[in-house]
Amino acid sequence: MVAASSLDPDVVLWSAPAEERADRPLLVLLHGYGSNEADLFGLVPHLPDEFVVAAVRAPLAPRFPMPGYSWFTIDGVESRDHSEVIASTEAVWQWVDDVRGGAASVGLLGFSQGAVIALQMMRRRPQGAAFAVNLAGYAFPEPADGDAELADVRPPVFWGRGARDEVIPPRFVDHTAQWLPSHVDLSGRVYPDLAHSVSTEELGDVRVFLEKQVAKPKD
Repeated sequence: MVAASSLDPDVVLWSAPAEERADRPLLVLLHGYGSNEADLFGLVPHLPDEFVVAAVRAPLAPRFPMPGYSWFTIDGVESRDHSEVIASTEAVWQWVDDVRGGAASVGLLGFSQGAVIALQMMRRRPQGAAFAVNLAGYAFPEPADGDAELADVRPPVFWGRGARDEVIPPRFVDHTAQWLPSHVDLSGRVYPDLAHSVSTEELGDVRVFLEKQVAKPKD
């Protein structure tokens, strides 16, 4: 297995200073392939104010000439490096363990590759994240040790994708459409005119989903 590379804490973008984070829910943003922490951080104005938002940077560099950072290697259209998926998943959980402090809960929001990692984090620790938002991503087709427990816990997951998305291979979309309903409390939407991106309409749906998570009674 590939050794997990630690996330760089110095490049994390936070929506609130350290003294304002205690007892608030933490929302971790996981960017897509070839991007960086600043990309999804631009969504903060569209998200509920109750969350402390942290945008992290993936630990790997994609193959030249792709810029930015990646969570795992992509070889061709269909091939994905499973060992790097696992390693990056562990790296994010290690970072969360280091920084969560008195956070009321931890939620995950990922785009494309970042959404794969968000779902994989739930599969690694089925009770570790309160919910996940999967934007233009998919559930990795390899089984995970926590899948059976996840199917019992059934955390809320929002899955948004564009009908015109030609980036994610159809077999991964088909697998995710079968896998998610049997493992999580699924909600979501397919946007007819959306490609591999995020729309204003979709952000509105994400906000509604997140507001419902905030409104849930504490255990």
